[in-house]
Amino acid sequence: MSSQDPRSHRTDSDATAVSEPRSHGFRAFAQGLLETGSVRAGLPLPLGIEIRDGGVNFAIFSRHATQVWLEIYDDPTAGEPSQVIGLDTAANRTGDIWHVWVEGLAPGTLYGYRADGPHQPQRGHRFNPHKLLIDPYARAIAGTETWDFKKARGYHHGDNGQEWQPDAYDNAAETPKSVVTWEHFDWQGDTLLRRPWSETIIYEVHVRGFTCDESSGVADPGTYRGLIEKIPYLQSLGITAVELLPVQAFNEKELSRTNPVTGESLTNYWGYNPAAFMAPHGSYSSAGTRGEQVLEFKQMVRALHAAGIEVILDVVFNHTGEGNHLGPTFSWRGLENSVYYLLEEERQWYRDYTGTGNTVKADHPVVRELILDALRYWVMEMHVDGFRFDLASVLGRDQDGSLLADPPLVERIAEDPILRDVKIIAEAWDAAGAYQVGTFSKHRWAEWNGPFRDTVRRFWRGDGGIIDDLASRLGGSADLYASSGRGPHSSVNYVTSHDGFTLNDLISYNHKHNAANGENNRDGTDANYSNNHGVEGPTDDPLVQRTRNRQARNILLTLLLARGVPMILGGDEFRRTQGGNNNAYCQDNETSWYDWERRDAYDDLVQFTRQAIRLRKQLPMLRADGYYSPQDVEWFDARGRTVNWSDPNARTLGMHVRDPDGPDLVAVFHAGTESTNILLPPAQMGSAWHRVADTARPIPSDITSIQEAPPLQVTDRYAMAGRSVLVLVSRPTESPEGGPPTHA
Repeated sequence: MSSQDPRSHRTDSDATAVSEPRSHGFRAFAQGLLETGSVRAGLPLPLGIEIRDGGVNFAIFSRHATQVWLEIYDDPTAGEPSQVIGLDTAANRTGDIWHVWVEGLAPGTLYGYRADGPHQPQRGHRFNPHKLLIDPYARAIAGTETWDFKKARGYHHGDNGQEWQPDAYDNAAETPKSVVTWEHFDWQGDTLLRRPWSETIIYEVHVRGFTCDESSGVADPGTYRGLIEKIPYLQSLGITAVELLPVQAFNEKELSRTNPVTGESLTNYWGYNPAAFMAPHGSYSSAGTRGEQVLEFKQMVRALHAAGIEVILDVVFNHTGEGNHLGPTFSWRGLENSVYYLLEEERQWYRDYTGTGNTVKADHPVVRELILDALRYWVMEMHVDGFRFDLASVLGRDQDGSLLADPPLVERIAEDPILRDVKIIAEAWDAAGAYQVGTFSKHRWAEWNGPFRDTVRRFWRGDGGIIDDLASRLGGSADLYASSGRGPHSSVNYVTSHDGFTLNDLISYNHKHNAANGENNRDGTDANYSNNHGVEGPTDDPLVQRTRNRQARNILLTLLLARGVPMILGGDEFRRTQGGNNNAYCQDNETSWYDWERRDAYDDLVQFTRQAIRLRKQLPMLRADGYYSPQDVEWFDARGRTVNWSDPNARTLGMHVRDPDGPDLVAVFHAGTESTNILLPPAQMGSAWHRVADTARPIPSDITSIQEAPPLQVTDRYAMAGRSVLVLVSRPTESPEGGPPTHA
């Protein structure tokens, strides 16, 4: 093992020299460790840390490093290490893996790495021993509260962009430290729930925003424990899975802008800039960040599982928080830049297919193994039930950035034996123009169905000529998935998500209002397909409010009546608003936080959502993983006739679904502003239509259970109000015993 000071001088003769930093007396300390025998060569696998034999084994990948140091710290904000161990190229290196075993270290120990090697950006190398580096396999990191990206930059560059000089500033005090964690946890028999797609109803939620507002009434707001406290509410809704916005550790304070409206600092609220793929975000822990976040995350998963609720993570493997050539160096860049990132032909520049400045080289074998190891860790050690992959199309790009026909990583994830029972969902596009909804993969993968979102929004906005698209979405999107042999459960249906308007804002704003983001309202999509129904934003106008309340019901019910897997944006059931901001990624404030007073104000919509979810669970025909055949469904227009699919003025679509094993279903979606008389198909022989839902009716008769649904007095026609949904089920007119109807 070498005792060389990592910041005293460079060891690579080809690289630009780094100025002499302050001395910390590392050589004497490292030599003392050698003499006492408390450090051994260690093992190259597993990567990351392993507690074994009374100490900790450390292993890290770096192919082109000429020297690696392991540093031990006493405090997350310490700028001075308590121990420095230089790894010898002979004794502590096996292939491209550097490794060492250190005696006596305990869980909670803080550590980091430094790596020296060529600083040649033009050749793709950016080693700088002055920068403390996070372990890519870290299972927890501590110290994000004081993280200053500006002081993590690894170099300076000249005005012409070609003169690169490494930065000699030592950023240890500002860089978070990796944490030695102990994985033992009493799971009390907990395992993955393995709920089938047919029974899955997803609720997308932000861990912090869900309970951060004081109106949440929880003891530990904004934390994993705070979410635990809201489990009874989640159960009462009937959802079966929570999809958590990123919980992979990230730097909340990476933005340098302020809110031009309030002057407050903006933050990375959503967390789509990971700093460690396996580490749960520390700020969401109520107890601490030296491993406590791992324990608390596991407690949350165990509690959700006990309530029958799966945990799906929104994971980011397509890019990292190190950004472009001007970004910080805190992990991958300082260890093996040319392996971890896609680089341009002029290799000092990064290919950017993500809109964030860099793109992970997911087709490289080393990177593929890191991503697979991270997924396996979340499943095996954290009991996570599934993943939604942000900008998943990036995972299908080769090392030159071209899209592959059969991407190895995408197939490996689908076929991995450890991951066989988990849900995998692709956001099947990226920021460079790839749009693969329906074509992302033929194996196992489900996808966020963007066309479903846009079709439902446009229909209820009042657009004409799209009833054929609406029928396709209601039937499971066979036009997208059937050709690859996949069924409707490949489609994760949604109308709103974190990215875009909330449901309330979709029906309250014609335009985005993102000025508070500090980007002159240029950020966020302009294709919202929204309708404010007469007034932009909040209003006391009773007619506008009545219309918006009905439209909220229409959209939620349409989502839950469609084949596929429904996803509800958290808070939509009580009309959570972001004030028209459709890109609130930087708003860690009341804009994004859940205002639980609205839950009481819109209790009628909460009850409607519960009943609509219950209705879906009661009707197997809505949850089947197959497409409707002509024998299963009949589509009809307002006059009960065969639909003219090319009618540009059509605003009404009816579907009659026949179920040989249960009640028939009629659902009519009427987006016209005027009322209409619907000619109904005949009910089953010996049965009559019973009204389960009519979103135009007064509360609480707008929706009811199948068992309590009243029969229609006139069975061949129904007067529907403008902008409404009608749901009927057939029930026997009389039971075999002559009692009340029982077929429900």
